Amino acid sequence: MSKSISDLPWLVQPPADFSVKCRELKLDTPDLGRRIQALANCAMDGNHLQKLASSIYKLQAAGASLEPLTQIRLGILGNGTQDFVAPALMASAARHGLALKTVKGEYDQVLQDATDEHSAINTFRPHAVLIAVDYRALPWQPTPGDAATAMANVEMALNYLQSVRSAVHRNGGGLCIMQTLAPSPESLFGSYDRRVPGTMRWLIDELNRRIVDALSKTEDLLFDVAHLAAIAGLDAWHSPSEWNMAKLPFGSEFLPLYADHMVRILAALRGRSRRCLILDLDNTVWGGIIGDDGLEGIKIAQGDAVGEAHLAVQRMALALRERGIVLAVSSKNTDEIARRPFQEHPEMLLREEHFAVFQANWQDKATNIKAIAQELSLGLDAMVFLDDNPVERGLIRQILPEVAVPELDEDPASYARTLAAAGYFETVAFSEEDRKRAALYQENARRITLQQQAGDVDAYLASLDMEIVFKPFDATGRSRISQLINKSNQYNLTTRRYTEADVLEAEHAPDTFTRQVRLIDRFGDNGMISVIICKPSAPDTWKIDTWLMSCRVLGRQVEESVLLEIMGQARKRGITRLVGEFIPTERNMMVQKHYQKLGFDLAMEDTNGATLWEIRTDIDKSAPPMRVRHEAT
Repeated sequence: MSKSISDLPWLVQPPADFSVKCRELKLDTPDLGRRIQALANCAMDGNHLQKLASSIYKLQAAGASLEPLTQIRLGILGNGTQDFVAPALMASAARHGLALKTVKGEYDQVLQDATDEHSAINTFRPHAVLIAVDYRALPWQPTPGDAATAMANVEMALNYLQSVRSAVHRNGGGLCIMQTLAPSPESLFGSYDRRVPGTMRWLIDELNRRIVDALSKTEDLLFDVAHLAAIAGLDAWHSPSEWNMAKLPFGSEFLPLYADHMVRILAALRGRSRRCLILDLDNTVWGGIIGDDGLEGIKIAQGDAVGEAHLAVQRMALALRERGIVLAVSSKNTDEIARRPFQEHPEMLLREEHFAVFQANWQDKATNIKAIAQELSLGLDAMVFLDDNPVERGLIRQILPEVAVPELDEDPASYARTLAAAGYFETVAFSEEDRKRAALYQENARRITLQQQAGDVDAYLASLDMEIVFKPFDATGRSRISQLINKSNQYNLTTRRYTEADVLEAEHAPDTFTRQVRLIDRFGDNGMISVIICKPSAPDTWKIDTWLMSCRVLGRQVEESVLLEIMGQARKRGITRLVGEFIPTERNMMVQKHYQKLGFDLAMEDTNGATLWEIRTDIDKSAPPMRVRHEAT
C-alpha cells in the first residue's frame, strides 16, 4: 500500500459533497440505513467521522430506524480523553453494518465508573464495554534490574484491570473488550530493555502477555492495540504534544484506524464478518492475461517481482481458506482456459480443489457473484471481491453494495497486504468447526450439483443418505452454540443474542429444553447446523425462544426433523402445546413463513410484523428421509 495505513487505503475516497450528504440525512430519507453505510464505506478522516457521527446521533435521538444496521450499545472507560473516540466509533461502526450507541465514562475514572452501579456506563446497560486503558493509567514505576518488584508491579496492574472487568460484569452485565498496551517508544537500555526486568518495555510486554492469557479463560474480547500501534509505528502512535495538551491516548491521525479496528470486533461479535473471498484471475491471481499470454506467458514464478507479488495473493488466499474462509472465482474468461493454470502450471499454489465455486464466463461479474452467493447459500454481505480492475470494482460497488470490494493501487505487491489490512475476516472465536468451514461449503456446492443432476427432490434427498444428530447443550459445544446464536441472521426466527454465560444458564436450567443439531451425509459432516431453546410459558406450553439453522441445509427437510424432535421431547414432559415466535429483521424475512409451512396456526400478529404461532404436540407428522441419532451430554 503506497498510502499510509492511517489513511485506510482499502477504502474509496469520500465524495466532494460528503458534508452535504451528511446534512441531507433525515428521518424521511429513503433507505436511511443504507445511505449512512454508503457514506461510512469511504476512507473518512477525523472531520468526516465527526460529521457523519453527528448526523447519526441526531437521527438516533429522533427515534429513526437505521435498518439494516444492527443496533449495539458500547460503553467506553479510559484514562485518556474519549471525546473524539466515541463519535469516530459511531461513524466507523456503520461501515460494518452496526448502528452504534455509546456512553463515555468520566475522564480517568475507570475503576470508579465500573464499580458505581449508578454510573452512566452501568445504567446504560451496554452490550459491551471497551476498557481503553494505556500504560500511563497503571500504578507502577520502572525498577530496572529488580525482578521481584517488577513482577509485583505486573501483578498489581493485572489485578487492577481484573477489578475493572469484574465490576463491569457485576454492575453493567456487558462483555468487556480489553486493550493490550502500546509500548512507549522511549527506552533506557536500547535493545537490551526487553532483557531487563522492571524496564517500562519489559513491564508492558509482560502485562500484555498476562492480559491475553487471562482473557483466554473468559468470554471477554481482546483488542490488540499493541499490534495496531506497531503497524502504525510507535513513534508516531504516541504523540507527546497531543497527550500533554488534550490527553489524547494516541496521535489524532490514527483515530480512523483505531476506530475501524475496534468496531471490527463488535461486527464480528454480531456475525457481520465476511465468510467468502471471490478472486478475479488475470492480473490478480497471476500477472498477465491467460487468454492472450498463454500458460507460459503468465507471471507467477519465484524470482520475478511481479510473479512473486501474485504468489503472495495466492498464499493469503490459502491461509484464509485454512482458517475457514470459502474461496471462489469470478473471471471474465473461457472456462477451460481459466482452469488451465490451476491444473497445469507448476508454480501455482492455488488449485481447482481449493475453490467452492468456479465462475469463468463472459457474463458481467455482478451476475456471477450473485450466482456464487446463491450456490453457497450465503448472503452478499458475506462476500469480499478482489479484482485489480477499477472498472469492475466500481461496477460491483454500484450494483452490489453489500459486497466488500477493497480498493487496490497499481502495484500488485500491495494486494495481499491490502486484503489483510482491511480486516474483512475479523473473528472473536475460532474452533475446529470454523477451520473446516471452507470444506463444508465446498461439499455443499457438490450437493447442489447433485440436486441439479437428480432432478427429483425425493430422489435427491434419498441419495444424500442423511443422519441427523440431536444433543442437549454441553460444555463441548457451548462456545460454538454461542457463536451461532450471535452471528446467525438469515435463518433465525428471533435473532436473540446470548453470551456463553447465558448458554450455560440454559444448559443447566431444569425447565429449559435445549438441542444442538448436527447433520451428516454421504459428502461428510456438515457440523452444527441448528440450535434450539424452548422455555415454559404455561404449565402445558413451551415457547420456542430460539430456533436458528444454517442456510447450508436449506431444502433438505431438516426443519421438519427438528420439529419432530421438539414435539416428541415435549410430549415426554407433558407439554401439549408449542408456541413459535417470529420477530422480523431486515435479514431474516426468508423465515417469515417458517411456522406456517410447518403446520402451525397463526395466534397473533402485531403492527411491526412480529407473529406468534401455535401447534399441538400430538399431531401426526411424517418423518423426513433421514436417520435420527440421539447423543447424551
